[in-house]
Amino acid sequence: MFESMHKYMRVGLVHFMAYPSTMNGEGPLVETVRKLAVDDYFNVIEITWIKNGETRAQVKKMLDSSHMTVAYGGQPRLLTTGLNINDLNEEGRLKAVETLKEGIDEAYEMGAVGFAFLSGKYEEDQKEQAYEALLASTRELCRYAKSKGGLRVVHEVFDYDIDKKSLVGPAALAKRYAEDITKEFDNFGLMVDLSHIPLIKETAEEAILPIKDYIVHAHMGNCVVKEPSLPAYGDVHPRFGFPGGENDMDELVEYLRLLLQIGFLNESNPPIVSFEVKPFGDEDPDIVVANAKRTLNLAWARV
Repeated sequence: MFESMHKYMRVGLVHFMAYPSTMNGEGPLVETVRKLAVDDYFNVIEITWIKNGETRAQVKKMLDSSHMTVAYGGQPRLLTTGLNINDLNEEGRLKAVETLKEGIDEAYEMGAVGFAFLSGKYEEDQKEQAYEALLASTRELCRYAKSKGGLRVVHEVFDYDIDKKSLVGPAALAKRYAEDITKEFDNFGLMVDLSHIPLIKETAEEAILPIKDYIVHAHMGNCVVKEPSLPAYGDVHPRFGFPGGENDMDELVEYLRLLLQIGFLNESNPPIVSFEVKPFGDEDPDIVVANAKRTLNLAWARV
């Protein structure tokens, strides 16, 4: 496409994935956030918890100055702690909800527009019970976020049987889930991720078209799923062009075309579309980020 991509989307980066040493809420947060704040390619930064209050204030000051949109990823609060918001043990479920509520507080503090999370592991023979637990937790999060302002609560669709083994999951269940929650709450939506589509064993059309009315956020990335013995197998988000990977420029072109076709990419209210890429092994994070930018530039020219 000849028109600028920035007319149709706000391009972002999942900071804590590109710089994974910060995923636990510590590490070189100020230095790495600054890399993105001075890079005008990105209009959005997706951050996660920052445990130290002074560091959080430094990061907020930079982001306030940057004119970037901020989104908050609550996923590390669950993935690094083993907490599960559809835990059938009520004590465990409430602990998971509590840490996400703390994340919502932090998202408001940082000026974020959205708060993302994921569903947890489940047993097939107790899937309906897990689903009911997920609904209960999501209602609590939506209600809590709404009580404090206009923050949007966003569920990211993950794989259900390979890596994260999350309840949601395939497109059919994601649709049912979104329908159930949006009957009560207007501050909820779904996030799709190009990286996760092969892991869910769906095509882009199968993954996106059934839930097109509920998508509010999108990620771009890659995965390896052909063979468990391959490096970066699973939900590891390696760079585009990674050996054995599922997604490169052609797949990104198809994904963007579909998002444009359904009206998600649009000129009147450009949505957040962020890279979720992670260095593998000793790869340089900055080079992995540059790889993503080059790939999107080439892909957009073909959309």
